[in-house]
Amino acid sequence: MKRKRIYTIIQVGNLSDIPSRAYDYALMAAVLINIFIAIFDTFPESLPYQDIMHLAETLTVLYFTVDYVLRVWTADLYYESLGIRLSPSKARIRFVFSWVGLVDFLSCVPFFFPMGGSVLRLFRIVRILRVFRIHHYADPLHVIGDVIDKKKGQLLSSSFIVLILMIAASLLMYSLEHEAQPEAFANAFSGFWWAANTLLTVGYGDVVPVTLAGKICGTVLTFLGVGMVAIPTGILSAGFMEQVSSLRHENEPAAPSQTKDSFEYCPYCGHRLPK
Repeated sequence: MKRKRIYTIIQVGNLSDIPSRAYDYALMAAVLINIFIAIFDTFPESLPYQDIMHLAETLTVLYFTVDYVLRVWTADLYYESLGIRLSPSKARIRFVFSWVGLVDFLSCVPFFFPMGGSVLRLFRIVRILRVFRIHHYADPLHVIGDVIDKKKGQLLSSSFIVLILMIAASLLMYSLEHEAQPEAFANAFSGFWWAANTLLTVGYGDVVPVTLAGKICGTVLTFLGVGMVAIPTGILSAGFMEQVSSLRHENEPAAPSQTKDSFEYCPYCGHRLPK
């Protein structure tokens, strides 16, 4: 019973559960403090406040660590709420190696490593993962994750088409531009870099075609790139609308059914009469 109560506290609580709501607000505050520290630490004005920031980061990381341990401990209850029955040991292993578990793990554990040069750089990068701890309390992120999971087959298919087109474009542009500018299109990889910039509509301009055939090819591929980017965008937009419509339908109250209780009966002949 004690473990189940801890589980209800660390999960998103309702307004009537004061300890759970307090826990939610504290975790959100810790995440926001870490985001502020990660940003402010890049400014030279932060140098006088390094001790305060280190203390705040230490306290919040300890809080993240306790939170991670509790979530691992109650992992079987978490999966049970999703309709998945697992033994406590299997649930804990599954949680540890899930995306959620890995984010929670990496957001706190590197803090306790000795701060050598390479480890310090790694720790600064891992700091970014603490931002993703907000996923525990962001329903829109769950919706987007569900949409990506449902549409992953279509997204993979469209990504494969884009990859094939990029390879073809890189080889074609290399063959058209290599003689004119061998330093820019030295090999097929140089063409692949140009194809990625063009098809994904970034266009850095560091590598551009100079021959007439290359410019014509680049123009055609630019138009194709707009269409290629629109394909996964359309898939995600349609999936998002389907998910929102489904959630709205689930939350709507069910229409009253025309059951026997919805009618009155004649006391003499027994025929059903509408109310």
